[in-house]
Amino acid sequence: MSLKVAVQMDPVEGINIETDSSFLMMMEAQSRGHRLWVYTPDKLSLEEGRVRARARPATLRAVKGDHVTLGEPVLLDLADDIDVVLMRQDPPFDMAYITATHFLDKVHPKVLVVNNPTEVRNAPEKLFVTDFPGVQPPTLITSDIDAIYDFRERHGDMVLKPLYGGGGSGVVRLKADDPNLDALLELHAMISREQVIAQKFIPAVSKGDKRVLLVDGEPVGAINRIPAEGQVRSNLARGGRAAAVELTARDLELCAIIGPELKRRGLLFVGIDVIGDYLTEINVTSPTGAQQLKRFGGADAAAVLFDRIEAIRSNG
Repeated sequence: MSLKVAVQMDPVEGINIETDSSFLMMMEAQSRGHRLWVYTPDKLSLEEGRVRARARPATLRAVKGDHVTLGEPVLLDLADDIDVVLMRQDPPFDMAYITATHFLDKVHPKVLVVNNPTEVRNAPEKLFVTDFPGVQPPTLITSDIDAIYDFRERHGDMVLKPLYGGGGSGVVRLKADDPNLDALLELHAMISREQVIAQKFIPAVSKGDKRVLLVDGEPVGAINRIPAEGQVRSNLARGGRAAAVELTARDLELCAIIGPELKRRGLLFVGIDVIGDYLTEINVTSPTGAQQLKRFGGADAAAVLFDRIEAIRSNG
């Protein structure tokens, strides 16, 4: 089977081929004989019900600094010209991101969009996890300053983070007596009208924030992301380091709780974040970690994903 695959992503020329999960996916697709095009979200258009993308054919190679050759731009009618769209642009999960999901709704499932754009829109990672009672640490989502102070009074040390941020941006730890809470909330209000998340601090984060990858609701493997000394953020983009780790019985229990719903929603490639015994996020917008998992001798999540994509396309 030869598929025509379009990848909606940030500029491919700027990615780090040693860490980028999208690059691993594209290399896997190419190795299977699938044809590749890339485009950035701003090159999508909708006219009279037709969704088009001004895309460039891409040939990739694992050569740092010379990893892609791009052809001349072509205007693709996604419904007619493409079999699979990988929606892989990074957050923020803003109105431009949401509009792109509406565009892709018009071609899915005739064109297999990974992940299902309707469910990407309906499952913001820090909100989706609240659908599963008992898996999170104590968590409050609000713009109500009094509610945040009440939460801190009840739970002490906490983590404050923006609701729609990504990559660890804007995440801070506040101790129970930290005097900076007012100022931080004021700064957030100046930047955005969005709610914030207050979450009870989990000391186990010092041992790492585990990223578990799932394909079609089934766990593939995990890596541990360990924060730098004195830091609370373990995101690799924020100075965290990756380490090999095994799935625990609790990890598998969490996957069993959420897996059926991921499968039902058509969320084929998902990364969940686990600290200690708690699930903190369900990442459906361009999850990462596949390269590190493979590098540490774990499963090749990109290969598992394309096995599933090919199976879905072969069944119509």
